[in-house]
Amino acid sequence: MRRALALAQTVMYSTAPNPRVGCVIVRDGRVLGEGATQPPGGPHAEVCALRDVQARGESVEGATLYVTLEPCSHFGRTPPCVDAVLAARPARVVVAIGDPNPLVNGQGLARLRLAGIEVTTGVCGAEALAVNAGFISRMSRGLPWVWLKMAASLDGRSALHNGVSQWITGPEARADGHRWRARACVVLTGMGTVLKDDPQLNVRGVDTPRQPRKAVVDGRFEIPEDARLFDGAEVIIFTAREDAAKTARLQAKNARVVLLPGEAAGRVDLPAMIRWLAQEQFNEVHVEAGAGLSGALVAAGCVDELLLYLAPVLLGDAAGMVRLPMLEHLDGARRYEFIETAPVGADLRVRTRVAETWRQLMQRVALPELP
Repeated sequence: MRRALALAQTVMYSTAPNPRVGCVIVRDGRVLGEGATQPPGGPHAEVCALRDVQARGESVEGATLYVTLEPCSHFGRTPPCVDAVLAARPARVVVAIGDPNPLVNGQGLARLRLAGIEVTTGVCGAEALAVNAGFISRMSRGLPWVWLKMAASLDGRSALHNGVSQWITGPEARADGHRWRARACVVLTGMGTVLKDDPQLNVRGVDTPRQPRKAVVDGRFEIPEDARLFDGAEVIIFTAREDAAKTARLQAKNARVVLLPGEAAGRVDLPAMIRWLAQEQFNEVHVEAGAGLSGALVAAGCVDELLLYLAPVLLGDAAGMVRLPMLEHLDGARRYEFIETAPVGADLRVRTRVAETWRQLMQRVALPELP
């Protein structure tokens, strides 16, 4: 199963909106074939592995098939994987996690068991969920998995009061951040960042077959029409203000303007925006924004994970990472669980997530063992 997970990691940037899946077929301790899900419209991991077995002149009969996600049991762009597995007649299928897609959701495993194939579930479940947190989140709760990327000093400062923030962290941390951009379906920022930094919002220095979509939260519809992010790729602009003429001009630049007014004037309804992204089949959202939007997303409960790069420097009196309301009691603090700390060049990458959200996802992918 760990080999299957490694195969799923090799297609981290290419399968969306489908999940990243790896499959390994083994008999008597010998690998007969393996595969990973191809880009949308291409074969899934199980079919790739079965074809690999055939290309090697082997038979699957009596073998064990390891797969990181429950085989699909419905027609989409491709036929059901469970049909191909049933035709190959392995003796056993080992699955890491279930697929909460209502079109799957245990049906594939039920068919395997009905055919007399032994099924084992829950092997390396947490690792498998980590590879596909966005897909599982979208299928089970109608929301993408959202991480907020920030770079800060040891005392939690992200910029000087004059706005200077480039660069707090070193080149290795910046390159690592681009790998996280490449993994996401969309890179989201706010108008403050567009006006201050004029970012491109694309992935650079990473070998990726596709660029994530670009998105901007622009409540007052102030985005400059000559901003660098308008480079021909689609840009999604979330706004609370209608302007038909500007919308038409931006559409000519391949922009998609989405009107989502919130309760406060000139503010975008952030929870509605996150739901909209899920409805558009975005699995993972990478947020790089200023303290205002970052704080607003956290306060609205829209952030599932924090991706923080800490530099070994103290900035003192400078701007913080997120702007949140002042607390009177610690009970009101937003709490996370640490999931990773890793050195990246001279800096430290720290990842945290909302523990309850993760627990709920784990429950949604758990598959009961049957006698």
